[in-house]
Amino acid sequence: MTRLYALLAVSFIAIVAGGTWFLTRPGDSDDKFAQCRSSSIAGGAGAIGGPFELVNAKGETVTDKDVITEPSLVYFGYTFCPDVCPLDVARNAEAVDVLAERGYSVTPVFISIDPDRDTPEVVGDFAYNLHEKMIGLTGSHEQVKAASLAYKTYYKKQDGDEDYYLVDHSTFSYLVLPQDGFVEFFRRDDTPEQMAEKIGCFIDNM
Repeated sequence: MTRLYALLAVSFIAIVAGGTWFLTRPGDSDDKFAQCRSSSIAGGAGAIGGPFELVNAKGETVTDKDVITEPSLVYFGYTFCPDVCPLDVARNAEAVDVLAERGYSVTPVFISIDPDRDTPEVVGDFAYNLHEKMIGLTGSHEQVKAASLAYKTYYKKQDGDEDYYLVDHSTFSYLVLPQDGFVEFFRRDDTPEQMAEKIGCFIDNM
């Protein structure tokens, strides 16, 4: 199962990197978000995302229904990440602020893939320091793995010091809507303004 999980995640990353997301084509008449998409998703948007159960900054167990109550930007990372995660999450926070200036309310969500170090308090402080609306989530290894699998993300703990190890992980940000689930992903090179423009289109067509 672990090997299958890793293969699925690597395949997902390879597909995205290659730009070969075909099966839901922009312009399909049954896709109400067709005009908002610059890429299309193999298997349809429903192939990514789904229910999860994690732990919030207060130590409370929450589900996706508790967390995704409005359009949300979801990112999987970890607080000890030396450069990638802080930059990506700060970019997402900036996109949320650009959207707020345009009259849209979006929640940034940070899900830790390092539950050994990222306690509820740690992940809560990390999230709040980046944006007052950001929801920080952690959980048991099983809970985190299930959420990661649902979103087809990849992560792997590197060998090293027990306290100072690094974690390899994918770096996509996901736009998730309360009624529609996952609808779009963003790469690291998308700017806050580009994200805001596209997210606004999705919200307008909810």
